[in-house]
Amino acid sequence: MTANAQIGGAPAPAGGANPADLIKDTTTAAFAKDVMEESRNQPVLVDFWAPWCGPCRQLTPIIEKAVKEAGGRVKLVKMNIDDHPAIPGQLGIQSIPAVVAFVDGRPADGFMGALPESQVKAFIDKIAGPAGADQAAEIAAVLEQANELLAAGNIDHAAQLFAAIIQADSDNAKALAGMAECMIVANQHQRARELLTNLPPEIGGAAEIQALLTRLDQIDEARKLGDPVALEHTLSLNPDDHAARLKLAKIRNVEGRRDEAADHLLLLMKRDRSFEDDGARKQLLQFFEVWGPKDPATIAARRKLSSILFS
Repeated sequence: MTANAQIGGAPAPAGGANPADLIKDTTTAAFAKDVMEESRNQPVLVDFWAPWCGPCRQLTPIIEKAVKEAGGRVKLVKMNIDDHPAIPGQLGIQSIPAVVAFVDGRPADGFMGALPESQVKAFIDKIAGPAGADQAAEIAAVLEQANELLAAGNIDHAAQLFAAIIQADSDNAKALAGMAECMIVANQHQRARELLTNLPPEIGGAAEIQALLTRLDQIDEARKLGDPVALEHTLSLNPDDHAARLKLAKIRNVEGRRDEAADHLLLLMKRDRSFEDDGARKQLLQFFEVWGPKDPATIAARRKLSSILFS
């Protein structure tokens, strides 16, 4: 089982773009190319300033820092209005510093004055979208694809995609659970347990992580329950051997024969609700927790359980 894929096309992390490509000075002649054309690729902030302007000198390090930390979501073009008065005159710039954001070749928004860093960053997020938004959408799409591959039994490819997500977002509980699921299907139970038990509490407590840990416990327990063929034979001789039926249900669950596992527990409920203090129902509810509410076996067994409980 390999796991060496990467998320393709994910945006660079903050600071990952070359700062030299993010900030430049422009002229009246170059404005169309540097701003109008370039803003069709990503938003371009135009900082209109002058050497004699004190607030301009305050804003410059703030806006340059914010643009660099945005990691390529926006670019900054600076125009000295003393040297190039035509463009700011056409745009009606009457006070500096003035920042105008261009998107798709047109002015989209702007502000005047030396804003604090927090407000400059908020302005960039407003124009370009929050940092990581594109990556989050891509991760969601790759996660869906990985789960589809896992459901189809393509474990190697699914593991590669889960690994790519984890590389981009190491705290993604769904991807970590998916990787552990691949390990379980590949009979690498100890590796799966090590992956899930070494997580920080805030991640390890996620429902999907806890469900897989419960499943691993069930697998470990099923290994100690005996030979399913022998248990089947025991039940053929004595259908009221409730202990044998409960053991067989647990084994069938681990084997992935969920409908059979549920049917054994439902039959045990019909025969003796008092066995192990309603143990069959409690075990079935634990199965539901691991299978998930949308699993066909869960839906079918819940329907049968309701008919038993409320008949």
